[in-house]
Amino acid sequence: MWFQQRLKGLPGLLSSSWARRVIVGLLLFLIFYWYLSSDGLLKALSMSRESGGAAGVCLQTDLHRWVSLVDRGEGVVLTPQTKETVPFVVGNGHFLVDVDSNKLWVASSSQPGSAPVHQTDYSPIARLQVPGTRLEARGMMLWYRKGSVLSTRCILTATSQSSRDCVVIREEFVAHRSRPNVYLQRIHISNPTDRPVSIDVATESVSFRSTMEKMEDKEFVLSSGRVLTEKKDTVLVVVATKRLGTKIQVSAKSEYSENLVSVIHTSEPTEAGKLDETLGKLREGVKREMVDVLRANVDELMQEHQQAWVDLFISGKFIVHTLT
Repeated sequence: MWFQQRLKGLPGLLSSSWARRVIVGLLLFLIFYWYLSSDGLLKALSMSRESGGAAGVCLQTDLHRWVSLVDRGEGVVLTPQTKETVPFVVGNGHFLVDVDSNKLWVASSSQPGSAPVHQTDYSPIARLQVPGTRLEARGMMLWYRKGSVLSTRCILTATSQSSRDCVVIREEFVAHRSRPNVYLQRIHISNPTDRPVSIDVATESVSFRSTMEKMEDKEFVLSSGRVLTEKKDTVLVVVATKRLGTKIQVSAKSEYSENLVSVIHTSEPTEAGKLDETLGKLREGVKREMVDVLRANVDELMQEHQQAWVDLFISGKFIVHTLT
């Protein structure tokens, strides 16, 4: 009724009731076609196959795992051929990680969702690069139901020809829902080739100062920096990240898995005279929590996160992209 009333205001052909019925019928058909099929994703995968060569074929095969999730409305997929405008981010109200730009955003208050977030110069994602890459195809999925971003990269090196020889790097990015300071980057690498693969690990934090720390038997990297709010107040940021070397070696015809765990602490807006004292307290707090997190089982951490996320859905709370 609402739609027909709007159509009545249009001139010419649309003033005909017959024409209105035809247009409404076409719109309903398109809506049902969109919701009852996965052609949108399948066409994108087909285009990936055509444009990415052997790497595109590999990516198409790997991303078929996500078709059923997209059909159920649990996620949205991004490939080089799609034009989604959804931000591929993970967050929990205290911090936010932009997977596309590899930037960390933090809130200037300890109360979740009560303050705007501010972009820092810290890059929380360890970038993995395969020397000698000839072709590469990548796809990502924002998984609403699980509260994470998935990434798949299919890489063909100079010594490989077939899609069966693609090195596949799968990653999952998680801002822990029930542990507001915890961030995870889960890595799984598959090397089906007859040769070992060396992967370079790069981390970037332009204005953050980093040191190696050891507490008890745990080693990690401690990075500290600051960000200015709109009111020119200073918010201190301290991040502890599990230590990872500059190279990953994956043997021929083998798999490699790693879980990079980080703990992120931020201060309230701090006066200039209290910066050193506040920074010292933040560093000690981060180190203590980091030791506890490194002791924990990563699978149990993920179960905690997923249960908290499911509870959020069951409660009927509205989830906004910017803070969840």
